[in-house]
Amino acid sequence: MGKRILTPVDGSEQAHRAFEFVAEEFGDATVVLLHVVNPAEAGYSAQATIPAFSEEWYENEKAAAEELFDEIKGLAADTDLSVEREIEVGKPIRAIVEYAEDSDVDQIVMGSHGRSGVTRILLGSVAEAVVRRSPVPVTVVR
Repeated sequence: MGKRILTPVDGSEQAHRAFEFVAEEFGDATVVLLHVVNPAEAGYSAQATIPAFSEEWYENEKAAAEELFDEIKGLAADTDLSVEREIEVGKPIRAIVEYAEDSDVDQIVMGSHGRSGVTRILLGSVAEAVVRRSPVPVTVVR
């Protein structure tokens, strides 16, 4: 039986590279694509306080995630990978680690944005935090 690999995706080139790595290294795996919708990204404008705006924003985020899943799944067309899709709401680090804790995954493979210096200090590193907190092995693809 093949491995279950959790691959968080956010539309970045690095996330695509992580998926390509999984396709190359784990040809018969089940890949769980996880997209985290972060409510903090909805903003703090006056519009964000209107309930209809929040609901519309969330629906747009879910639709964008489905398009992203379709795009990435297309990269697996010539492989034996089985691809599952999951959308979680919350802070990315927490959502990724909790999904790994609560689901039957063997490994996380994720991209790194490769920030360094001041931007890394100010923005932090999702990949680094996941590596530190994950209950399963993590491979970071650059």
